[in-house]
Amino acid sequence: MTTSYEGSQIMPDHSSDQYPVDATNKVKRRHDRGFYDHDTVHALLDSAALAHVAYVIDERPFCTPTLFWREGTRLYWHGSSASRMLRNLSKGEPACLTVTHFDSIVLARSGFNHSADYRSVMAFGTARLVTDLVEKDRALTMMVDRFFPDRTALLRPTTGQETKATAVIAMEIEKASAKIRARGVVDDEEDYELPIYAERLPIRTVIGTPEPCPRIIPGVERATTLESYREGRHLEEALLEAYQLAYS
Repeated sequence: MTTSYEGSQIMPDHSSDQYPVDATNKVKRRHDRGFYDHDTVHALLDSAALAHVAYVIDERPFCTPTLFWREGTRLYWHGSSASRMLRNLSKGEPACLTVTHFDSIVLARSGFNHSADYRSVMAFGTARLVTDLVEKDRALTMMVDRFFPDRTALLRPTTGQETKATAVIAMEIEKASAKIRARGVVDDEEDYELPIYAERLPIRTVIGTPEPCPRIIPGVERATTLESYREGRHLEEALLEAYQLAYS
């Protein structure tokens, strides 16, 4: 599967290991858009910063946005120790973490064929509260360094109260699927003869001009490790590069 769309470079690699497929993660509609190989799933996760975690509390569904990161087939996210979500997951609960890369809006010649290009992941597992102090300390370091490699070493040490106030959740990916649409305008064959305008509107998240804190002490310069985040670059490219540097 290939595409010429800029910004959709992360494509399936059928040679890598696969996540098991069953009724939970199998793409039900448009099977051709579903992929289960580790390389595709992991690349889409690593080039995203914000995920949504879905879970159930007292038979009611909730979905919470959160920053996250991946280590092998394990996902981590964090939040306040007082968070309802994290308190609910502290004993181990089924959860689903999702990310979406929104690549375009598609205007076709019929309402039925209007669509969007996207790359998404759904990851399923049992979320648990990280209680081991060594694992938690490492996770709190990577919570920063996954996005900004080696930055933690430049910061003031985290206080005991800050560590206590922060909860970390880990979830081993038991099943996962990626779903990708990268087709642009696709109409019914007979509709191409209609005098109706159609187009694809590319969507990009681009890094703007950095805005230094006005209270920075004179002489303090921007770290070279932030070079991934430069003006005009696509955010997903910067995130993927930062991830690779952090775990190299």
